[in-house]
Amino acid sequence: MDDIVKQALAKWPNVPDCYGWLALDARGRWFLRDQATQACGFFPSSKGSLLQHEKLIDFIGRNYEVDARGCWYFQNGPQRVYVELEDTPVVWRVDEDGSVRTHTGRSVQPQRCLVDEQGHVYLVADGVLGLVHTQDVMRMAALIEAGRWEPHEVCSAALEAQFRFVRSPQQLVADDAPSAAA
Repeated sequence: MDDIVKQALAKWPNVPDCYGWLALDARGRWFLRDQATQACGFFPSSKGSLLQHEKLIDFIGRNYEVDARGCWYFQNGPQRVYVELEDTPVVWRVDEDGSVRTHTGRSVQPQRCLVDEQGHVYLVADGVLGLVHTQDVMRMAALIEAGRWEPHEVCSAALEAQFRFVRSPQQLVADDAPSAAA
C-alpha cells in the first residue's frame, strides 16, 4: 500500500466504504461505474467506462487488496472502493518463458492449475485464484502439453466459495441491508 494512502487512513479513519463504482473484467481491465451505469444493472451486464489512464491504473493496482469477507477493494486514500468482479479477483498473464504475473504486474509462483467445464484455465498462487488471460490460453496449453502444469478439473459454480472471494460486494451489502418494511 502506498505511504500516502496509509497517511490518509490515519488522518481520516471513518470514511464510508464505496460500492459498485469500480469493476474488474475477465481481461484485467478496470471500469468506472457511475450512478447511471449502476442504475442499468450489476456488472458485467452494465460495464461502465474503461479506465485508460496508466498512472491511475498503476495506483489502483498498488492498493488492491482483500478484506476478511473475501471482498476485493482498492484503498483510495481513506476510502475503500469495493470492486465488482466479472470472474476472479486476479487475471494472470503468462509470459513466453512461462513466468506468471498478475494483471497489476506482480510476479507470482502459482502452485496449481485448474480447468473448468467451459475450458477456462485458472491458476492459484498464494491461495488466490485467478483466471488466465484469454490472450495467454494458448501459451498455457503449450505449457500443459509440455508437462509443466497438470490441470485439475473444477466446477466454475464452486470457485467463489472454494477460494473465498466475492464477485459482487455491492450485491452482498444489498442482500445484508435491512428491508424497508422491517
